Amino acid sequence: MSMIDSIDRRVIAATQAGLPLTDRPYAQVAETLGLSEQEVIDRLAAMQERGIIRRIALAPNHYALGMVANGMSVWDVDDARASDFGRRIGALDFVTHCYLRPRAPVWRYNLFAMLHGTSRQEVEEKRAIIRKMLGDACTACDILYSTRILKKTGLRLQNG
Repeated sequence: MSMIDSIDRRVIAATQAGLPLTDRPYAQVAETLGLSEQEVIDRLAAMQERGIIRRIALAPNHYALGMVANGMSVWDVDDARASDFGRRIGALDFVTHCYLRPRAPVWRYNLFAMLHGTSRQEVEEKRAIIRKMLGDACTACDILYSTRILKKTGLRLQNG
């Protein structure tokens, strides 16, 4: 992964909490940084191509949209097939996060998928779809429901 220069760092710092809600958000960021609008756009695109930025997207508040049942489903999946299943599960429109994690001595699960719904019943229905997809590659599963939000932000660069 390539390093970022001081201008890239300033662009990230200016946009990491979100783009301004204006007709021309990149122009506003550019004005703040003393850059051109095209330079901000080009730098963000280049950082995305290099993998420094994963994506630029809207992040709706799922609670405000009525998605108040949220559960991290956890799966004990055959290690040889976990990456393939992770890609397939991550592509489902009702999965917002999907991770492969190493197993721990007291935690057997290696595949994690965040599910949202308007009720726990809806989330359980979505979980059943995943369970069916996994078939005999899955030997155990569980779900950990959210009870409250403690922090909801991505990584933030520090100034300096």
